[in-house]
Amino acid sequence: MTEARAGVARRALWLSRLLERPYWLAPLPGVLLAQCYGRAHAAGLAILALALFAALLWRSGDLGAGARARRGALLGLGFGLGWFAAGIWWLYISMAVYGGMPRLLAAAAVLLFSLYLALFPALAGALAALLAPPSSRQPWPLARGLAAAAALAGGWTLAEVLRGTLFTGFPWLAVGYSQVGGPLAGLAPLLGTYGVGFAAVLAAGLLALATQYNLRHTTLAILLLLLLALGAGRLGSLRWTHAVGAPLRVALLQGDIPQQQKFRPEALAPTLQLYSQWLHTLRADLIVTPETALPVPPQDLPAGFLQQLQHSLRERHVHALVGIPLTRGADGYTNSVLGLGDRQPYRYDKAHLVPFGEFIPYGFHWFVRLMNMPLGDFARGTFDQPSFAVDGRRVAPTICYEDLFGEQLAQRFIDPARAPQVIANLTNLAWFGDTEVLPQHLQIARMRSLEFQLPSIRATNTGVTAIIDARGRVSAELPPYTTGALLGSVQPASGVTPFAWLAARLGYLPVLLLALLALLPGLLLRLPTIRA
Repeated sequence: MTEARAGVARRALWLSRLLERPYWLAPLPGVLLAQCYGRAHAAGLAILALALFAALLWRSGDLGAGARARRGALLGLGFGLGWFAAGIWWLYISMAVYGGMPRLLAAAAVLLFSLYLALFPALAGALAALLAPPSSRQPWPLARGLAAAAALAGGWTLAEVLRGTLFTGFPWLAVGYSQVGGPLAGLAPLLGTYGVGFAAVLAAGLLALATQYNLRHTTLAILLLLLLALGAGRLGSLRWTHAVGAPLRVALLQGDIPQQQKFRPEALAPTLQLYSQWLHTLRADLIVTPETALPVPPQDLPAGFLQQLQHSLRERHVHALVGIPLTRGADGYTNSVLGLGDRQPYRYDKAHLVPFGEFIPYGFHWFVRLMNMPLGDFARGTFDQPSFAVDGRRVAPTICYEDLFGEQLAQRFIDPARAPQVIANLTNLAWFGDTEVLPQHLQIARMRSLEFQLPSIRATNTGVTAIIDARGRVSAELPPYTTGALLGSVQPASGVTPFAWLAARLGYLPVLLLALLALLPGLLLRLPTIRA
C-alpha cells in the first residue's frame, strides 16, 4: 500500500511539474481552434479553445514581469504552431501535388510558414502575460482580472492586424471568421472581422477568469460574457442597408476543371466548349464564371471567340463576368474579370495578389523555380475600381484571395452613390484539393456579407459555388467537385455600414484604437511593477 501511494505521489509531482512549464500543452488548444473554421455551430468551441490558452497563459506562478513575458511568448508560439499547422496544411497540396515541389521540401515550407505565422500569437501572448498579474492561490482582484482579459483581447487584435498587413498580409484563420454564425458576428457591420475577433478573445478571457477568481467574481465574469454575446446579437439585428430594385437572376458556373489539366494546351478546347455552351445558352440577368475560367489571354483564344460571346449576350439581354488573364503593356499580365453584355466591355484587375502564386517576393525567385505555376508574376489593379453595372445594379467583383481583406474592399464604398450593391467572388481553389479550404473560404465570404450587409455570389472552379444573402446566410450552393450551374436570385442592397464608412476613410485605424484602449487599463495597473 505504501509503495502504491508513493507511486501515485510521484506521478502527481511529475504532472504538477509539467503543468508548471506547460509549453507542450499549448499546441493542443491551437489545433482545437483550427477545427472551428468552415464548420457550422463552432463559434462557442473556438472561444473555449482560446479560453484554454488563456488559462495556460495566466498559470504563471510568482514570476517577474520579464519571465512572464518570455513564458507568454513561448506559449503563444506553441499555440500558434498547432493552430496554423492544423489549419493551413492544405498549402502542401498546392506545392507538392500541383506545383511540382519535392514533397519533403513542401512539408518543410508549410512548417516554416506556420512557424512564421505563430510569431504573431507569440507576440500577443507576451504582451498579455506581461500585463496580467501573476497567478497565486489568492483570487485576483476584480479590476485586475478584467484588465487582464481586456489586455489579452487588445494584444491579440494588434497581432492579428499585423499578421493581416505585414508583407501584404495573410489574415486566413483570423479569429473573427470562426464566429460566423455565432452571436458575436453581429458586431461585423460595426467593427469588421478584427472587431469580431476582439470580442471573441475578450469572451475567452472572461471565461478563463474562472481559473483565477473566487465563485462570486467568476459569476460576474460569466454574466459579462453573456451580456457581450446578447449585446452583439442585438446589434446584429440593426439594418444599415436596404433592398433596392428587383432581385437579380444569377447563373453561377462551376466547371470542375482538374488543376493538373487547367493550363495544359490540350485541355483548352474542352474548357472553352464547356463555358461557351453555358454563356451562349443560359438565361439570367448575370452569369458569373470562376477565376481564369478562360485560362489564356484573349489573343490566344480562337478567332472571334469573345466577339461572338459579346454578341450572343447582348442579343439575349444577359450580362456576364468572365475570369480571364489579360495583358497590360507589352509584357505584363493581370488576373482579371471581363464584363460582357454592355456596349463597352468592363474590366476588373485583381488588386491584392497572392505571394508566390501571383507575384514573386524579392529574393524568392529560386523558390518559385521549384514550382510549376504558370503566369506566376502579375501586375496589380487598384482597390477603388468601379463596379460592374447590370441594368443599373452595381456588382463588385473580387478574385479569390483578395476577398479576405474587408478594409480594402471598403475602398469602393467611399462614394455611397457608387457603392456596390452585390459582391461577386470568382475563385479557383483546385490548387488545394478536396480539403477544408473550401468551407473555410465560404466562411470568409459570409463574413464579407455580414460586414457590408450585402449579398454575395461565388462562382468557383471546384467549390463552394454559392449564393449568400445580406445576413451572411447561405441560401443555395452546389456540391463541391461537381460540374454545374447554380441558378438563383439575389436581392441587391443599398447603404453603407459603419464598418464600411470607417474602413473606407481610416482603414485599420478604428480597430487599432480599440485594441490600444483595451491594453491601457492593464498597462496602468502594471506600470509601477514594471518600473520596479
